[in-house]
Amino acid sequence: MIPPVIKNEKYEKVLAEIRAKHEAQLKLADELLVKIKCEQSTLEALVRSFEKSEPEFIYRFYHQSFKVFGYKELIKYSVQFFENLSPRPLNDWYRQIVDDGLSQEFSDSTNSNWLAETRPLLEAFWHTGYFAKQMLSAANSLETAPEILPYDWAAVLYLYDLR
Repeated sequence: MIPPVIKNEKYEKVLAEIRAKHEAQLKLADELLVKIKCEQSTLEALVRSFEKSEPEFIYRFYHQSFKVFGYKELIKYSVQFFENLSPRPLNDWYRQIVDDGLSQEFSDSTNSNWLAETRPLLEAFWHTGYFAKQMLSAANSLETAPEILPYDWAAVLYLYDLR
């Protein structure tokens, strides 16, 4: 015999809180997707910029060219773009990666300490390009924010701490 369901106010309250939090996050995610779709042409141009820049950026890294620092502007622009879409602050790990990369400045001693001073910039470049590509992929494949998440949309939600 199946035992009867016992009502538990504490259990019901916890479930209601979980449900409310989930619904609030889903609403924010849906609003974010709408904003991303509205900015899709800018996002497409941004993704093209990352794809076009990467081969030269990597070459400049191995060539130990000060020109790698010129790519900071693309990263800064992208971060500002992401923040303008944001329903909340960007992910702490992402911010740390970007801040570490953007804090690097070319100096007389840079070439003697090349890896330590430029690898954070590469990491910031790749993470920023990755999130731009995932946003574009999600914008192209989703009509509304789904509850069962494809990886592209799940990654975007992590950027905005909505996952």
